[in-house]
Amino acid sequence: MREFSSTPSIGITIGRQSRVYYAFVTTAPSALDSPSTVTLYTATLSDLAGFVTADIDHVNGHGSGQARLVLVDAAELAWHRARCWGQHHLLAPADPVLVSPTSLQHWLWQRLQAPLDAAGSAGENGGTALM
Repeated sequence: MREFSSTPSIGITIGRQSRVYYAFVTTAPSALDSPSTVTLYTATLSDLAGFVTADIDHVNGHGSGQARLVLVDAAELAWHRARCWGQHHLLAPADPVLVSPTSLQHWLWQRLQAPLDAAGSAGENGGTALM
């Protein structure tokens, strides 16, 4: 578990179930998400590169590609990581200073309050609808 110590996280309790979610920046499409993944923000990789702890190579023509700030359920992280990396997508831990628990809480509340479109997603800055 030492690997997660610097990755920003947020604990969520609904009823009697509690889960821990870790924040990552990914270039993977939502079709590769694990079942409980929540998209908090969508932008270009260049825009989201500042939220990543590691130095990522976004300058060589991929910076204008789409990226997402996502919350991944700790129980599904290994599966999610294997799927993203297996398709050669970035899955980088978010910076714990820039993506603090307070920031995660704020973005999650915004995500929960976003109106759903006809397809059941939360518009351009959303991802999978929370159910």
